[in-house]
Amino acid sequence: MAEESDLEKTEAATPRRLEKAREEGQVARSRELNTFLLLACGVSMLWFLGEHLFRSFRGVLRAGLWFDPQVARDTGVMTVSAAKSAFQALTSLLPLFGALVVVAIFSSVALGGLVFSSKALQPKFERLNPIKGVTRMFSAQTLVELIKTLAKAAVIGGIGAAVIWNYREEMIALMHTTPSEALTGGMRLVALCCALIVGALILVVAIDAPWQLWSHFKKLRMSRQDVKQEHKESEGDPHVKGRIRQQQRAMASRRMMAEVPKADVVVTNPTHYAVALTYSEQGTGAPRVVAKGSGLVAARIREIAQEHKVPLLSAPPLARALHHHVEIGQEIPVALYGAVAQVLAWVYQLRTWQPGIGMPPERPGDLPVPPDMDPANKNGQELKTS
Repeated sequence: MAEESDLEKTEAATPRRLEKAREEGQVARSRELNTFLLLACGVSMLWFLGEHLFRSFRGVLRAGLWFDPQVARDTGVMTVSAAKSAFQALTSLLPLFGALVVVAIFSSVALGGLVFSSKALQPKFERLNPIKGVTRMFSAQTLVELIKTLAKAAVIGGIGAAVIWNYREEMIALMHTTPSEALTGGMRLVALCCALIVGALILVVAIDAPWQLWSHFKKLRMSRQDVKQEHKESEGDPHVKGRIRQQQRAMASRRMMAEVPKADVVVTNPTHYAVALTYSEQGTGAPRVVAKGSGLVAARIREIAQEHKVPLLSAPPLARALHHHVEIGQEIPVALYGAVAQVLAWVYQLRTWQPGIGMPPERPGDLPVPPDMDPANKNGQELKTS
């Protein structure tokens, strides 16, 4: 059951899946929205520009029907006259065409946004498969499109029938008027019918646009296995990342161990912690921690220090404080200056001491480590308060 649930497409599409779909040209589109906006724009433009277009085309028609002997005899004059009439008609229609082009572009990107994808233009030969074609014919999407088509036909036919029925007397009366009045009255009825049809299509758009969005995101749903696989591809395989981190830690450990022979002193716990310190007399900074570790790492630091004759000092409070509060490569805090100064003074005395001549320098004890810097004191206080 767990495997079946992992394969079911129950998860919403991830941002990467949505972006990949956009690259392939898969975005939500509503043809009903495009149709509605184009019809609304066309009807509105015709409504406001109707009188201007009527006068313009009447002039073009009158000029075309006017008989001019010179035009009839000379083909050059005839061509110029025809071109002039065509240019005048085109100029009159330019506002309408321009508005339709703008609305067509806007309506195509209003729902899914602007997408430039060459993958959508690539031929897909699987679409020529007749079996898949039959499957698409009887799919739920085809059924929805059929219902929308029937609904639009019913709306448009019903509105047209209602307009004809309600204005039947006026239509009959147009037969007894002059041609100009009949044309004006007929255009008014046509414009009214178009406006009512466009208004009724709002209901179709209000249903189709949400449906297209829901259907689009449903197609892009992912199974839990798909989400896991995408996460692996984007973030990397956890096993590979684990091996990379392991190698990084190993490299960092080798670099750290390489600094131990250069250290001035190694402060120990004596077995749990080990911290290697270095200080440059020519520098202006404070002593720095070049290596630190606990357990096996601490044992390795002590071993390398002994091999390279780096002094070892057992100072548990100082070792714990340095290990807890200072990262590798950082300078020690001001609160530990006094304790570290005593350790370095002992190291410098040890360097100048010659075996067999005099007593060796006394190891520093009871170093001034602030109680709040020692994690052991904090743990003890927590145990007491609890």
